[in-house]
Amino acid sequence: MAEPSATTLLAGTAETTNRKNLLLLIQLRALAVLGQVVTILYAAFVLGITLPLVQLFVVLGALAGLNLLALLRYRITTGITSAELMMQLLLDVAALTMQLYLTGGATNPFISLYLLQVILAAVLLDRLAVWIVVAVATGCFILLSDTYRELVVPGGHGSAEGHGDRIFALHIQGMLISFVLAAILVVVFVGRIQRNLRARDAYVAELRQRFAEEDHVVRMGLLASGAAHELGTPLATLSVIMGDWQQMPAIASDPALSGELAEMQAELDRCKAIVSGILLSSGDMRGEGTVRTTLGRFLDETVAEWRLSRPVGRLDYQAKIEPDIPIVSDAAMKQVLANVLDNAREASPDFVGVTARRIGGDVVIGIRDAGPGFPEERLKSFGKPYNSSKNRPGSGLGLFLVVNVVRKLGGTVVAVNNPEGGATVRLTLPLRALALKDEDGSGA
Repeated sequence: MAEPSATTLLAGTAETTNRKNLLLLIQLRALAVLGQVVTILYAAFVLGITLPLVQLFVVLGALAGLNLLALLRYRITTGITSAELMMQLLLDVAALTMQLYLTGGATNPFISLYLLQVILAAVLLDRLAVWIVVAVATGCFILLSDTYRELVVPGGHGSAEGHGDRIFALHIQGMLISFVLAAILVVVFVGRIQRNLRARDAYVAELRQRFAEEDHVVRMGLLASGAAHELGTPLATLSVIMGDWQQMPAIASDPALSGELAEMQAELDRCKAIVSGILLSSGDMRGEGTVRTTLGRFLDETVAEWRLSRPVGRLDYQAKIEPDIPIVSDAAMKQVLANVLDNAREASPDFVGVTARRIGGDVVIGIRDAGPGFPEERLKSFGKPYNSSKNRPGSGLGLFLVVNVVRKLGGTVVAVNNPEGGATVRLTLPLRALALKDEDGSGA
């Protein structure tokens, strides 16, 4: 199955963040409906202001119904677009406009709540969508300046001046309530929206770093494949020449020369095997050259092959794969384990420990050594290219390749320093990525 592209993943991340923000808008709208119900009842029955209660509650009912539809949309979909968020805000602007029309228009102190919709748009939407919301809110404000239903405010006893003071006092109280309400909602909800956006930005940065590292791996793979092709011919020529030398009487009659030549031939065969492995794994990780086996047998054979070619004082190997499962093994996975084992052997030539066990749906492989452990700065940047304490060209790429191959399979690689000394590199691989597939694509 093809892996998703960077553009697809980034788009999916934006839609996931929009989904979280839609839930915040739903919660905000629910609070707004509740607050408006309380405000309308207080104004009508405590302050004695004559209000068109039926029409106002019809608008509130429509707003509550819209919220239920938005909640249903939130639950049945995994991705919400920016256009949908803009429509939600525009519907809120429309509902606020209808309520203000019925309650004094631009003279209503709660008209400043338009600013809350603009603030939410500025945080949630792109530039064009923000200006659309600003234009619609401004147009509604202008419309309400001339077209609205006047409020009938009690307190008309006494002089006209006293009546005006009463209206002005109510207007100031309304402005205060509107300000406090908007300030609280901005602090609470915009803060939560900002946290969602920061989490999205952090994830996007991680994705970009991952794609850059994988591109680095691809380039190195192409270089390695090209080098392997170039090395194939001279290695084959050397093999033929050494075979001819072994038949020469002067060499065949000299046990010392024959022994050295046999050792050279073995090392040459090993070089040819390494080149063949590079060519085998230079294509898809699950491509040609894969072998059907079981997980336990694959680990046993890989560790045994590594032990034969690398001198180490003591190898402590324990595998508990119960129940064992059929898998597809390939050169890439063998190279991953060999790289980690080689690093452990370099740090601790006298001891390397390997444990493998099945935990739920994962196989956890721990490779430990008795060396000095990882420096703190290397642990912080573990798996980054050229992150090595070895002062030689190209060092630090082995673990970088290990981390990327394991991550391609959906697993993780963690390095820790052991309390008793030495270090452990722990590979966690999901069994579904290794399990042998039937012809219909299902697991065996």
